[in-house]
Parts: sequence; structure tokens; C-alpha cells
Amino acid sequence: MRRKLIGTIAALARIAIGHRTGSAASRRVPPPRPSPARGEGESGAALHSVPSAPAGEGRGGGSRVTCFRSQVQFAVALVLAIGCASAGARAAAPAPTPVTPELIAAAKKEGRVVFYTAVDVQVAEKLGAAFEAKYPGVAVQVERSGAERIFQRISQEVGSGIHAADIVDSSDVTHLYVWKRDGLLAPFVPTEVAEKWPADERDADGFFAADRATLSVIGYNTKQIKAEDAPKSFADLLDPKWRGKIVKAHPGYSGTIMTATFELSRALGWDYFEKLGKQRVLQVQSSTEPPKKLALGERPVMADGNEYNLFELKEKGSPVEAVYPTEGTPLIAASAGIMKDAPHPNAARLFATFLFSQEGQQLMSDVGGVRSFHPDVKEKAGRKPMSEIKLLKSDPAEQEKAVETIKQKYAEYFGT
Repeated sequence: MRRKLIGTIAALARIAIGHRTGSAASRRVPPPRPSPARGEGESGAALHSVPSAPAGEGRGGGSRVTCFRSQVQFAVALVLAIGCASAGARAAAPAPTPVTPELIAAAKKEGRVVFYTAVDVQVAEKLGAAFEAKYPGVAVQVERSGAERIFQRISQEVGSGIHAADIVDSSDVTHLYVWKRDGLLAPFVPTEVAEKWPADERDADGFFAADRATLSVIGYNTKQIKAEDAPKSFADLLDPKWRGKIVKAHPGYSGTIMTATFELSRALGWDYFEKLGKQRVLQVQSSTEPPKKLALGERPVMADGNEYNLFELKEKGSPVEAVYPTEGTPLIAASAGIMKDAPHPNAARLFATFLFSQEGQQLMSDVGGVRSFHPDVKEKAGRKPMSEIKLLKSDPAEQEKAVETIKQKYAEYFGT
């Protein structure tokens, strides 16, 4: 769109100055700037003004100057009107899309959907199996990795002209903002997102929405630590008695931990992480790993990690328990969107509709312990309602600006 506007400016300027020749008339409008890199803001192309003819240029020069200025003003006004109309069109989300026989048939013709996701692989595969059972003939290919690795992978693939992913899910919502800004996502609004989702948990332009909510909690092994002795706050983790007994995940790999680290750095300051780094912490990558290390007894305490993994392990009989810190529990709103160049676009739309449906959301809650923004999803008995938990929330725009600082500070305190 920016390229079209610049072309329009150039064409109208040429019409406006028509008979005029010389450097002013032949000035070329420069091409648009490339899309900004992660962390950089966008800036529109500058309007290049055409200088007026000097006063007294030839006979009747004054009237020609007045006429010329009027023509240029008209051209600029027209271009601005086009730009405003285009901006308005971009701001309007597409109409909600229901599941139709035509969409199902088109998805079956494509045969499969490729799902890049940062959710635990067992949860993703169960979701995929439920989708395949509902829509036989459309296979789900799950590509699971940490959110930061997914972000890097997509960047590398796009840079190489590879378009493999149909739908992407990341626990670092800033990734979705970057992909949208870089033109990598396609607008698509499932009916239930339009009707059920909180406005602040879906993109106003319809490019993505929060498909799950994860809490990054403290946890402990109930065989190794009594409930009354377990840490109750992040500050408790700094007690010397926990030195060498803590496991935590890495923000350079996990989007969940990236977001949690951002939220905690704002709530507690980097001084907290500096002190925690001196506790001889066992460093792992994914936010799915600390709960598993806890269950195996490799460490009795986890400083961060997925609440839903603790639910899953506890239901299977593992001696683990979640703690919701008194300072507040980091909330991570993972989000999903469809790739603009998806090789299976109809299967992607059908899968996205299932992902955000009450059925898909209830499944992820039941089998994976994932929290949902769908108001009709019912939590399992025994799980603490999210309404009773003090939450720490992110600011995606500010988080994106802080990503490199977070990586640098974290490496300083915990190593790479």
C-alpha cells in the first residue's frame, strides 16, 4: 500500500507540473523504506514537496505559481484522502468466518495443516488428534519448539523463500505483532473469537488472538518439602537454604519465560534476578522442563515454569504442587495466527476455527491444564480459579523494546 501511495504522489505531481521541466519537475520520489527489524518502529514515506517557480519567471509568472501551488495542494489532499481511506480499511477486521461445507471440502482437498507451536508437545498432539477425528482427511503436522526458536525459524525460512507453516502459535505475543507488522500474517477471525473473546486478548485488525493463557508459577516437590516450608513468594527463593536446589527455564529459548522475566523485572527489578543468579540455579531451556525436573526429584523447587505441566503431572500421581507467589503470578497470553503464505490456507482456517472453538479450548483445558479466555470453558475441579489469583500482566509494545536488554541482563546473571 505504501508503494502505491508513493506512486500516486509521483503521478499527481507530474500532472500538476505538466509543462514544467527542469530538476524540480523531474525529481524522482524515492522507494519506500524496508520493513523495520524487530524492535524498530515503522515510519511512513516522506512527502517530497516540489519547489515553486521563482517569482517573476517569465510573463505572468505570479499567476502560474498560484495555479501550480493549487494543483500541488489538490494532489497532496487527494493522496492524503487515499491514505486515510486505506488506513481505515486496514483497521477494520474481516467479518467472522463460520465453518461451512465448502471450507471443509477445501481443507480436505489440501489434506493437511502444519502447526508451529510452543505449547507442550503432548497437548499439541492431543489437540491435533481431536481435530483429525472431527475432520477425517485433514492431517495435523505438529512442529513443536520453544517460542524464541520458532521466531528464529520463521525468520530464516521467510528469508530463504520457504513457506512451510500454516498456523503459528507463540507464547511470546510480541512475535505476533512483529509478524503482523512485517506482513507475514493473514487476517482471519473465527466466529467464536468475534463473539466470545475479550477485546484486549485479540488483535483489533483480526490477525491473531490469544489461544491460551499460561501462568508461570513457583513449584515444589511434596516428597522433599513440606507445604509449610515451601517458598510462598519470589523473595523466599533468595533464602540461602534454597541454594543449589532451584531449577528454572531460560528466556532466550522460552517465550513464556521471556514474558515472565519481563513482567518480574518490572515488578521486582533486576536486583531480584541478580540475587537469584547467585543461588546456583539449574538452568534448563523450555518452560515445560522445570515441572518435569521437579517430578523426577532432580530439584525440589522451581522458580518458574508452566502451571499446566504441574496440573498434568499431579493428575498422573507425581508429587508436585504449584505456588502462586504473593507478589503476583506472571500471566502469559500465548497467541496464534495464520500465515499469509500458508501452503494449506483452507486447512489452516479450519484448524484455527477448531483451536478457538469451545470444543478445542475445553480440550486444551481438560487434557493440558491450559487456561482459556473463552468464557464458556469450565475449569476442572480442584484448580484454583484465575479470578482468585493475583496476576502480573505484560505490555507487548514495551516488552518488544526490552527483549535485547532482557537477554543481555539474563546472560550477565545466569550465563548463556
